[in-house]
Amino acid sequence: PDGYLFIPMYGPRTDWLKNVLAAGAARLSIGGKEIELESPRMVKKRDVWPLLPATTKTPPGISGESELLRMDVRRRG
Repeated sequence: PDGYLFIPMYGPRTDWLKNVLAAGAARLSIGGKEIELESPRMVKKRDVWPLLPATTKTPPGISGESELLRMDVRRRG
């Protein structure tokens, strides 16, 4: 509820993913609104999938051991 989960369909070694991990932050644009994200970390699908709505379907080729990118919404403070 306080972040986003990204499925790196081309694997965890893609340039965009390496860049986000190195930067420690990113911006997500949805419907013209920018959301600032922080604390990128790789997590196992099995550990985070229960946090998603029950209707969320697993894409083909993604197992419980697959690594996903989890990021928190940056809190303004």
